[in-house]
Amino acid sequence: MEQSNNHLVIMAGGIGSRFWPMSTPECPKQFIDVLGCGRTLLQLTVDRFKRICPLENIWVVTSEAYADIVSEQLPEVPVANILKEPCRRNTAPCIAYVSWRIKKQNPKANVVVTPSDHIVMNVAEFERVILSGLNFTRETDSILTLGMKPNRPETGYGYIQADLGCATARNKEIFRVDSFREKPDLATATRYIRKNNYFWNAGIFLWNVSTIVNAFRVYQPGIAEIFERLMPVLAKEEEQEAVNREFPKCENISVDYGIMEKVEEIFVLPANFGWSDLGTWGALHERTPHDAYGNACIGKNISVYETRNCMIHTTQERKVVVQGLDGFIVAEKNDTLLICKLSEEQRIKQFSE
Repeated sequence: MEQSNNHLVIMAGGIGSRFWPMSTPECPKQFIDVLGCGRTLLQLTVDRFKRICPLENIWVVTSEAYADIVSEQLPEVPVANILKEPCRRNTAPCIAYVSWRIKKQNPKANVVVTPSDHIVMNVAEFERVILSGLNFTRETDSILTLGMKPNRPETGYGYIQADLGCATARNKEIFRVDSFREKPDLATATRYIRKNNYFWNAGIFLWNVSTIVNAFRVYQPGIAEIFERLMPVLAKEEEQEAVNREFPKCENISVDYGIMEKVEEIFVLPANFGWSDLGTWGALHERTPHDAYGNACIGKNISVYETRNCMIHTTQERKVVVQGLDGFIVAEKNDTLLICKLSEEQRIKQFSE
């Protein structure tokens, strides 16, 4: 395995607004020990790649505001590998920036791109799947995405429709993508679940660096042109100043729209390693151990009485007592306490404003 060419890109610029009040624009959820295990989501992301790529090949793309938190939480990652976006421009410009930057350093690089705030329960299976995928992208000019085997009709994820009729010659686990589907309504999601060829889009991508750079040149020439222009200063002292000037000119577009839905050679590797994008309090409730009454409690000293199906996250309080609630979120951070029905959690963004 040519591990020295394996690179990891972590996208860590999100503001995690659905996890208020634990997650705030000053300190979003990727920088928080959400699971109460002593490691933040960002640190757990790096932990599961430790055996896949060398530390000097780990890249974090984040906003200027979070660069110091990233260095503090990941002292093992070279400071030069923490790339700072001067403004939010969605995932396509973010991925273009880091791709040209990696290409400058290593044109043979084989890359995994992952969000910073997801969780994986079965790390050994995750490692196996990623290494299998990297083998495939190293030898082909293909873009590979991971598809999670769905276990419920989820309306919060996009879906990948795969052509399971024929596996690729190089890897029997990998299939051609038929189409990407937007987040569905419940009836559509239920229909997807009945078929065996629909998978959740985890937002984890694998490719070799020349493949993705060429894809940008073909499908997003405007963005490609900006980074071609920046190429001479990348990895030099004047990089940040030039990026601050040019990056805001990039179109605000996701890599899904900008590249994935257009490209010809695109494949999916269906996988099952206990994945969650941990997008909401409900998702955290699902992924956290429960007591006999369905309560998930994260915090030092929490007592519950006549309480069921609640998500309680109070890591700063000395003692918390909850009585008589069913299906609620109780969450506290600094000077804010949220008590909200789990069924109404889509209103949290509105509450936080």
